[in-house]
Amino acid sequence: MKDIFPTFLLQIGINDVFSNGATTATSIAEGWDKQWVDLLQNDTINNLYGALTSLGVFFAVGTLLFFMLQWLRDVINSEFSRPISALIWPFVVVILLTNSGNGTVLSNLTLGVRNFLNTVNQQVVTTADANQTYQQALNMTVGEEIAGSLLRPCQSLTGEQQNQCFVKAKEKADFLWQEYRNLYGDKPWIDRLENKVNNITYNTASISENSFDSFLGSTVQVSIKNFLVSLQYAFQNLIEATMLLIAALGPLAVGGSLLPVAGKPIFAWLTGFLSVGISKISFNIIAVLTAAVIVNGPGQDVNADPDLMWYIIFLGILAPIVSLFVAAAGGFAVFSAISNTASWVRERV
Repeated sequence: MKDIFPTFLLQIGINDVFSNGATTATSIAEGWDKQWVDLLQNDTINNLYGALTSLGVFFAVGTLLFFMLQWLRDVINSEFSRPISALIWPFVVVILLTNSGNGTVLSNLTLGVRNFLNTVNQQVVTTADANQTYQQALNMTVGEEIAGSLLRPCQSLTGEQQNQCFVKAKEKADFLWQEYRNLYGDKPWIDRLENKVNNITYNTASISENSFDSFLGSTVQVSIKNFLVSLQYAFQNLIEATMLLIAALGPLAVGGSLLPVAGKPIFAWLTGFLSVGISKISFNIIAVLTAAVIVNGPGQDVNADPDLMWYIIFLGILAPIVSLFVAAAGGFAVFSAISNTASWVRERV
């Protein structure tokens, strides 16, 4: 999901924030896409994936001895159905680990599954986020802190200097409100923030110190919000890195699948890969649905003054935990389904 979060508003300016925020999110996504292609498809003889594929072939050759011993024992014991069905595994391993230099069958299949999961994830987000609810909720949460950061330097000034400071702050705030309206339309929560700023800048003499301090907020709270937003960004990037790591270890799982054991490593590898994909989709569903509650609730009431710190805590800490639990449960279900299917096929081949 692309989003705009002006962390260093005063240092780089509002215009740079809005232009760079979406650019940064896009560049991060494109960077991960390029890394996947470079690792799994480009020059796979000489890159890291090629080295792991060679190691997977070494594992396959080593475990082939155990496979043949088990196969011969089944033949001697006249269990002909099991040896015949088991013969498919060496051919599967050879096909998956054959490296042409432009990727293996395994790497291309892995990249295809990843692209499919990303397509599903994008469809979920696009369907649920038709009105940019995620960005709106995030900007509602940090909007007051942004406005407060514009006005905070004026607090220590007096007289004409303070008035001039308020004029400049209001100019920047007006640009911020316009950018918000360009993105989301004329929303009540934007009017609410604008009225708060106008109330301070136009009625300085009648605004109490407590009201002023309340609107500016605590720098500690702003820092905490910045940290929690960065935390949920870090979680999303960690998901991408974990998926790529599991994808890179695929040849080792395939190479070890000739071991005569019930639970093939390739099944565990596939389960782990799908589980991480489920975690990614689950996090985005949770984030978007929760954002819709905020946007369609207090976001539609100009008189509401909600404390949305809980949403940032939810995004940064609770949503990642919940998505990981969902992924663990989904992974267990996937592993059971794959294992039962493999047993069903083995019994009938």
